[in-house]
Amino acid sequence: MPPFVIHMLLTAHSQRAIIGPRQRGGVITSARPVFVLGCPRSGTTLLQLMLHAHPRIALPPETRFVLPAYEHRLSFGDLREHANRAALAEWITERKETRFQELGVDAGRVAERIVAGPPTLGSALGIALRSYAEEHGKARWGDKRPAYALYVPEILRLFPDAQFVHLVRDGRDCVASLLGMPWWHRGFHEAVATWAQVMDTTRRHARAPGPGSWHELHFEDLVADPERSLRALCGFLGEEYAPETLEPHRVAGIAVPARKTWHRRTHGALDSSRAGSWRQRLTVDQIRLCEAVLGERLARHGYELAGAVRPDPAELLRYRRVQLMRRAAHARRRLLDRTMTRTRESGPVDCRLTEVPELRA
Repeated sequence: MPPFVIHMLLTAHSQRAIIGPRQRGGVITSARPVFVLGCPRSGTTLLQLMLHAHPRIALPPETRFVLPAYEHRLSFGDLREHANRAALAEWITERKETRFQELGVDAGRVAERIVAGPPTLGSALGIALRSYAEEHGKARWGDKRPAYALYVPEILRLFPDAQFVHLVRDGRDCVASLLGMPWWHRGFHEAVATWAQVMDTTRRHARAPGPGSWHELHFEDLVADPERSLRALCGFLGEEYAPETLEPHRVAGIAVPARKTWHRRTHGALDSSRAGSWRQRLTVDQIRLCEAVLGERLARHGYELAGAVRPDPAELLRYRRVQLMRRAAHARRRLLDRTMTRTRESGPVDCRLTEVPELRA
């Protein structure tokens, strides 16, 4: 009998299976992992906090181990080997670059669980994320990172039953906000190209996952009428609506690291004043370029255009070069992954966590 099966049988007495939806209070609840994504500065941290405030859902501070682990998976070797799982566990829990320490969980205990768990990369990553949920007494786990918008197929390989929540914000506001971030050093054209690429990529991804796997909402609706947006979101997730989700500031001190000063607004009451602030924050020339290259996408999502005149042809050319470089790099990475890396995998990568420990009262 395979070691994985033996492990599951031995631990079954102390665990309860959560396989698929369950009945709770007349509502069908789910155990599927939740992934929040979108363009950077689209409000994903606010949405993360709203979901983290739900009594059954925990989304951790933004981590840096899911995508890097996937991209370097060949270096971990065959995870059916105990030593390789131990090395992977150390890679996740001990390296500063993964930001695992910001989860506030026992690294040693998580490492032990990874070593004793199913021998797949998705399982190891799921154990780390699930441990955060357990620490907060929550049944459901997941993650939030804007970059996941460009890596949906990879997330699905790791977590085939994932549910994705895509938060859309006016591209002009995203661009204006990015330009004000202390960590954004790529310039205006790159900011515009980032929003365009996210919107194009997620539009394709929205058709790919199975039923009940993709939900899209708008930042402007979320801050203007949060209860309506959150009720719809909870319905999609298979959860009862929880009024606590309307007060994300109550969990901001837990789920947002203090070093991220640019998220200071999440510590206060909901504020809709930043919606549409691009009119004051972008220059006339910047608005012209945004509307020239993003206009169709903006209109598709119901955003009204200012009707700016065409931008300088030289500016358009600079943007096109940046856009082409971004998309070429992404296409090249994906091609290498499919034709080279996947063919050398030593085994499956999908998460195989079908059981969770009893949650503390």
